Amino acid sequence: MTARPRALVVHESWFGNTARLAAAVADGLRSDGYVVEVCHVDRAPTVATIDVDLLVVGAPTHAFSLSRPSTRVEAVRQGGDASGSGGGVREWLEAGRGSARAVPTVCFDTRADRARHLPGSAARKAARLARDAGLEPSRVTESFYVADVAGPLLPGELSRAARWGRRLAPQPTGSR
Repeated sequence: MTARPRALVVHESWFGNTARLAAAVADGLRSDGYVVEVCHVDRAPTVATIDVDLLVVGAPTHAFSLSRPSTRVEAVRQGGDASGSGGGVREWLEAGRGSARAVPTVCFDTRADRARHLPGSAARKAARLARDAGLEPSRVTESFYVADVAGPLLPGELSRAARWGRRLAPQPTGSR
């Protein structure tokens, strides 16, 4: 019997929207046969120790990129959850620079609907940092939309995230 493929979904979430999307992506992966662990970046294993078949990284877009200490302070000021203010996806990936094994990696972000067509993306920045760490990021990233900084998610985004998760899963050898 072949072992089921494993995925790790790491996210940073200040208002809960990115966390809800990470769970939906994980559900999509599970429906395709993956064993999935979901964790906030504060509880994620170091990049150097990741040993899964697929890594998914999700983060909110702050000031057209991944969050920084200053944008996290602003998120907390706007009502975001202060418990995860020790660092974010940016610092987690930077700490792993050059240390990771080549794990297939996909990145997504959340962004305000009004910024849909503006440049910059947390997912694209995360993919660049993942490559610097030695991971194998996909060039394809995905953005999911919230009505405003604190949310809520736009209608249909959770189901879209689950469908995206199903499409992410490469077909394991010998399946279907």
